[in-house]
Amino acid sequence: MFSRPLISAGFRQAARPMMGARLPFNRPAPFLSAFQQRLLSDATRQAIEKAVASAPVVLFMKGTPEMPQCGFSRASIQILGLQGVDPTKFAAFNVLEDDELRSGIKEFSDWPTIPQLYLDKEFIGGCDILVSMHQDGSLTKMLEEKGVVAPPDTGSGSE
Repeated sequence: MFSRPLISAGFRQAARPMMGARLPFNRPAPFLSAFQQRLLSDATRQAIEKAVASAPVVLFMKGTPEMPQCGFSRASIQILGLQGVDPTKFAAFNVLEDDELRSGIKEFSDWPTIPQLYLDKEFIGGCDILVSMHQDGSLTKMLEEKGVVAPPDTGSGSE
């Protein structure tokens, strides 16, 4: 159980520019037994749902955007940055700071690896999905459709 508020040391939120096959949001896989589905407590599920709803683009990762702690998290951050995700529409949660979050997010999404990307509360996928979508252009299209790309810099440059 979480003994701290949602945005605490265990769920510190870090907003930075960030940038999947679509899977149903929060739908348990049909092959999970009733016991397996109950492993995620109601409190943990609610805390994760609140985190997922905290911004239009949410990344559960190892480390922070400024200091990723694994290559897959680093690659996901780089892809989101290349895509131009608006920092005001992004939140990242470091799963290394909270064991319940780290195991709970895997059960919540029915996805075995971290990082995990959510867009408008919908689970998109992990790093492999992001790389594939980035390469085929579908991530760009999806982010633009959702309105989460930062507007182009219109600052005056040297003329």
